Amino acid sequence: MKRILHLLSRLTKSVLIVVFTLFIIANLFILLSGRFYLYKGIFNTYLQGKTGPDIYDLEVFPYSTIKAGLGKQLLKSKKINHYSLSPAELNNLKSTGTTAFLVLKDDSLLHEQYLEEHKTTTVSNAFSAAKTVVSLLVGIALQEGKIASLDDAVGKYLPEYQSEERSQLTVRHLLYMASGLSWSESGKNPLSDNAESYYGEDLYGMLMAQKQKSKPGKTFVYQSGNSQLLGFIVERATGKNLSNYCAEKLWKPLGADMDAYWSLDKSQGDEKAFCCLYASARDYVKLGALILHRGMYNGQQIVSQKYIDEMILPAPVGTEEGVENTRYGMHIWLTEFKGKKVVYCRGILGQYIVSMPEENLVFVRLGHHRKPNFSYEDYKAGKISLKQIDHPEDLYEYLEIVQKITN
Repeated sequence: MKRILHLLSRLTKSVLIVVFTLFIIANLFILLSGRFYLYKGIFNTYLQGKTGPDIYDLEVFPYSTIKAGLGKQLLKSKKINHYSLSPAELNNLKSTGTTAFLVLKDDSLLHEQYLEEHKTTTVSNAFSAAKTVVSLLVGIALQEGKIASLDDAVGKYLPEYQSEERSQLTVRHLLYMASGLSWSESGKNPLSDNAESYYGEDLYGMLMAQKQKSKPGKTFVYQSGNSQLLGFIVERATGKNLSNYCAEKLWKPLGADMDAYWSLDKSQGDEKAFCCLYASARDYVKLGALILHRGMYNGQQIVSQKYIDEMILPAPVGTEEGVENTRYGMHIWLTEFKGKKVVYCRGILGQYIVSMPEENLVFVRLGHHRKPNFSYEDYKAGKISLKQIDHPEDLYEYLEIVQKITN
């Protein structure tokens, strides 16, 4: 028994030595590399029992408020919640940590379901679905003449981009996700630009340091930095910060029920335009309805039809796989379901704001996880169509449920 205790004691000491050594190495790496944002990332994830960002991260960061106006309730169908999800469908939703599932059909709320602790008044992170909101704000600034043209050089609004290297980059290239910048996109790598932009405190400095890696306007490469640059352009063009402009031109005209919030990189800092917009599920439905109705909502043309029509067309750029781009427009995802067009905003944890124009339908799914994207290899193997490349598997599963609800 004494021998066992002695061995356990030695093993414990060895483990502590290894842990301490790793701790020292990690700290040296952070200090020498200047990646101080990693401290905040580690504290707010691993030390909280999480492995990454969460939909309820609002209080983790400073944030600005997007003020709602008087608000206007969504119309409710007489058949609201007439369809009860089967045990298999409900298990499907629960398996991906779904927190909200709403369906708007013919401008009336047909299904509204919340899971876990989520409620009608809960706000949660839209993550990259916020990119589409930034595109809508670009469209509004364009129709107001604040942005003269989508083909304006980025350097017209951000003088740091007037250098010869980046002088050809335009607003349109950013909208197409075809900037050719050096931004490193990753939802898992703690050393990526995404991680630094989420947990760091100098978004403007990060974006001004971007290098022109390849010729802009040629190839679709999804980069959150493009959206952040668009956010800065909207601010420079309008003279208003992103949250105030969003409140005045979008949130209040939509008749949003609740205030929304936008995470900042630091106190009194910049909005994380590439993500981190927090709103209620019902207000996300209204965003989907705005896109569905080509920029009109509550009898008001909030965003021009012309801009929405162009926004939901596939961007005329190539793809890294060398196939036709059918998946992305101007900061919005594009696919099909049973031959019907689907346009949608998407967040990394399965935040979906989906519009189907031919069905006069909107649905919103919020939650903690999403299934993997279909890949180019799946297409080559004949498992999926061209228009399913780069779209999440669970999106189509949710659309199957929505079809049953509406029928």
